[in-house]
Amino acid sequence: MHSSNGSSNNSNNDAAVRELLERAVTRGGVPGILVEVHDGDRTWHAGATVGGQERSRDDRFRIGSITKTFVATVVLQLAAEGRIVLDAPVVDQLSTNAYELTRGVTVRRLLDHTSGLPNYTDHPEELNSHPVHRPETLLRIAAAHPPRFAPGTGWAYSNTNYVLAGLLVEQATGQPLAAEIQRRICRPLGLTGTHLPGANEHGLPAPHARHWTKLFRTGPDAPVLDATELDPAPFWAAGAMVSTAPDLNRFLAALLSGRLLRPAQQRELLTTVATRDWIPDTAYGLGICSLAPPGGGTYWGMGGAVFGSWTYAFATADGTRLLTANTTADWTDPDSGWADPIALFTDLLRTAFGARP
Repeated sequence: MHSSNGSSNNSNNDAAVRELLERAVTRGGVPGILVEVHDGDRTWHAGATVGGQERSRDDRFRIGSITKTFVATVVLQLAAEGRIVLDAPVVDQLSTNAYELTRGVTVRRLLDHTSGLPNYTDHPEELNSHPVHRPETLLRIAAAHPPRFAPGTGWAYSNTNYVLAGLLVEQATGQPLAAEIQRRICRPLGLTGTHLPGANEHGLPAPHARHWTKLFRTGPDAPVLDATELDPAPFWAAGAMVSTAPDLNRFLAALLSGRLLRPAQQRELLTTVATRDWIPDTAYGLGICSLAPPGGGTYWGMGGAVFGSWTYAFATADGTRLLTANTTADWTDPDSGWADPIALFTDLLRTAFGARP
């Protein structure tokens, strides 16, 4: 096992976080984990691995659904510019007749997952039957299934929502979604390790650790596969982005402090609805969620899972205390006391900021 740390005062909280990292790799079955904590004017990082290269502070990794936070931010910027209308129907703003499944769904319903749209990633056999995964292909898969509920009458997490949001960005701007994320967020904030990969970009930029997957299977006999090379196209605007821990902390600090959105759109971002069958103790805004774990404190951010990588980025409401963590695996050993990486990450968050059970 290797560990690394940056500048730190070695507080009791820091030491307890490092103990959790070591436990994650020695008992949790996690091949690699890293964390970066920003607390006021102090930033420190640590990492642990088993049988592999040491995790670098600048490691690139896939951030899964934290991609949605970037996409929602761009949509809200376009709403402020009058180029997207949050409470107008999607079908009135997306010039195609191919998306009949969105009838009655507004842009807001996409961003807060109250659309009722079926989730295309719930149908992997259909997804795998297509050699090319264009956004239109993903929507056709979703459209072959009935809606979960009438728009606005429930809550259910659906990646389909953000495929549509990505297409709305492209239509409103005339530019690829990846270019708009770079222009509006990454370049202004100096997020040099963050981008939305192209469909043919299956690898990860250096430096990076190897990503390992059990295909989200939980049984002890599930095979472990190398997912370092991965086709990002099936995830696109819903979960394909690559980033680093420092970049995610910088992005979240800027977003929560109001640097990226006008006040009206900031209020929309943070207006939440209740979640169901999702991350415990959360409510969902527009591409971001609030988390109030046992022990006190409320945090804002997002978690993201994709084959071989699980990421967690949360902060206090003012964006001054932040934690981003990543595992190069999509599982934890249940015997460790963590049923899944979410439980591990929540322990890290509470420990870093001194929450008590």
